[in-house]
Amino acid sequence: MKAMSKQQLADCAGVSVRTLMAWCRPYAKKLEEMGLRPRAKVLEPHIVKFLIHKLCIDVPP
Repeated sequence: MKAMSKQQLADCAGVSVRTLMAWCRPYAKKLEEMGLRPRAKVLEPHIVKFLIHKLCIDVPP
């Protein structure tokens, strides 16, 4: 897994960044514990992996 911007991950999900972040709200506490800062533009690989698993997002290789 590689780091991705919020926009890239939203594009993979077929939604806007705003919608992606709304989908992430239930996991906000866990994401904060994982080191995600609210205004971060780039998502670290472990956070991308967590989100694609929880939100069932297909990411091309």
